Amino acid sequence: MPAITRNRRISPALFVVFAFLCTAMALAAQTDPWLRPDKAPAPANNLPTPARVELGQMLFFDPRLSRKANMSCASCHNPALGWSDGLPTAAGFDMQKLGRATPTILNTAFNPIQMWDGRKSTLEDQALGPIEAGGEMNMPLPEMVTRLQSIPGYAASFERAYPGQGISTVTVAGAIASFERTVLSTESPFDRWRKGDAGAVGADVKRGFELFNGKANCAACHSGYNFTDNGFHNIGIRNDGAAYDVGRYAQKPLKAMRGAFKTPTLRDIALTAPYMRNGVYKTLMEVVDHYDRGGDDRDNLSMNIAPLHLTDSEKADLVAFMQSLTGAPRLVSVPMLPH
Repeated sequence: MPAITRNRRISPALFVVFAFLCTAMALAAQTDPWLRPDKAPAPANNLPTPARVELGQMLFFDPRLSRKANMSCASCHNPALGWSDGLPTAAGFDMQKLGRATPTILNTAFNPIQMWDGRKSTLEDQALGPIEAGGEMNMPLPEMVTRLQSIPGYAASFERAYPGQGISTVTVAGAIASFERTVLSTESPFDRWRKGDAGAVGADVKRGFELFNGKANCAACHSGYNFTDNGFHNIGIRNDGAAYDVGRYAQKPLKAMRGAFKTPTLRDIALTAPYMRNGVYKTLMEVVDHYDRGGDDRDNLSMNIAPLHLTDSEKADLVAFMQSLTGAPRLVSVPMLPH
């Protein structure tokens, strides 16, 4: 097409076509199911405000919410470790080894159900769970409230965030959830490619995405912008001598839920090793190998799990694709805590 200058008029028909194409491209960018929405949802009774997020960030990093005042939410959900802890399974109260890996809290604002077994339905509910759990922070909630009320500096922060509501389990949970709703994935190479930058990723990533949606069948569970169906599946993870973890079955005693766990997000997956609900794999290639052989424990295996017969190059392409889902680090400051 020749260059458009001040001396060359654009025909009305050409202008209409150009406007249509621009509009179509804009709509496609807004509706692309693989791109994260700009804004995270929040309940009407706890809409995030700067004061609530600021308070929530303080509480998230405050070890005084634990019985021995030596563990905070950030102890397990460390922003430097992909909002996880880098351990195969979490370390709880008195450093006892827990049975499940610490899931990232990245993009949990988009999840309609929380935790590996889905026992918490909202971020507000989830925020209090680890605090009061005996194996985790081990802090009875009434004692937590009393301790926070004894810290003079917190009173003004709670009043700004929740005027007239005081310090309570409701306002503590609401503030932590408000902060967690700001923990969102940043733009990744994959996102830039989906937005039209053909050079943002290599040919291996593009092939890997095609495999992800096709032969490898990953998208059957890891779907949409957060790469999760928010469902529960038994994917045949070996227990390595540990007691059998029934997973979702403890909440929903249906046969299909025995040994089933929530599909985790793949956003920032390169930062959250080791992988799987018991941290059994150190690398993404090991994860791909697991699915390629159709899992290990075939008892009650999900119908989506079957041998894939991938070639070595196809496995490498899948790993390259998953690595492209990691965005630039989100800078998080550790706040000064009230006294």
